[in-house]
Amino acid sequence: MFDIWKQIKGQRFAPVYLIYGTEPYLINETKQLLIEHSLNEDELDFNLASYDLEETPIETALEDAETLPFMGERRLILLQNPVFLTAEKSKSKVEHNVAKLEAYLKEPSPYSIVVFSGAYEKLDERKKITKQLKKTAAIVEAKKLGENELKTWVRERAALNGVQIDEDAVELMLALAGTNLFMLTSEIDKISLYADDEKRIDQQMVEKLVARSLEQNIFALVDKIVHRKIDEALRIFYDLLKQNEEPIKILAVITGQFRLIYQVKELSRKGYGQNQMAGQLKIHPFRVKLAAGQAQLFDDQELSAIMSQLADADYQMKTGGMNKTMLIEMFLFKLSASK
Repeated sequence: MFDIWKQIKGQRFAPVYLIYGTEPYLINETKQLLIEHSLNEDELDFNLASYDLEETPIETALEDAETLPFMGERRLILLQNPVFLTAEKSKSKVEHNVAKLEAYLKEPSPYSIVVFSGAYEKLDERKKITKQLKKTAAIVEAKKLGENELKTWVRERAALNGVQIDEDAVELMLALAGTNLFMLTSEIDKISLYADDEKRIDQQMVEKLVARSLEQNIFALVDKIVHRKIDEALRIFYDLLKQNEEPIKILAVITGQFRLIYQVKELSRKGYGQNQMAGQLKIHPFRVKLAAGQAQLFDDQELSAIMSQLADADYQMKTGGMNKTMLIEMFLFKLSASK
């Protein structure tokens, strides 16, 4: 993927691209790079076309690809939702003349770039047209990035902004901003502006400037809890209340994090690796890694007791038995006193 991006930036274009996967940022970014580097701004109205293949037959789009560019060197044709490449059943009534596409792929237009894109986890490799397209096209598989790929992403995005980022700052960035690439990229770009004078992002800058979602604030809260840093945990909790977060919502996310710690500990005992756990729990492997580190700080009996306390607090909140803020404070104090 990164190699293809470099080729696009160097204006070395393939005649056909196939972009598919479940990471929307990578799909959008690849298309934006193609638009930015293949056409001048004054050509966009004439030489850029976009078709939804659930509404338009493929042969209509290919006719456009075979039309000479107007006032420019090339045309860029974006084709979205090519469901005929998958095993999915299309809800569309549009019928595609796939033979036309097969013929086009054998001899693509020399003055057009044709881009197929779809949010599909996988394509149907049994279909002749899928095999032919994968053989002909430059392929960008927009899959969710693993931990090492995310770290590379953070470093390269910072470098693109002309700054370096320390390794411990990369780790903290992922812990606080999460693994959503839209959010992550936004935070790196923002902090890069702040670091422009020093040309370096350190851990303190990340701690100070990265915006935290409720889930990431809760992760920080749980991290303080598991290390029995009750004063710091309470400070984060009160900050959340000042941001008008409801105690019942805070409790639900705390419970979710401890449930994850419990599940990771249990799966680890059964011999699961981090990627296997991520698949089983349907979460990003980086979250598994963080939870695995926290799980080492508790034995089974402690985790069972904590889950019981959280369930009791949830019941009290929902039945109105006690003040909601006080219930979370009591949970924190009990946990602090248990070690």
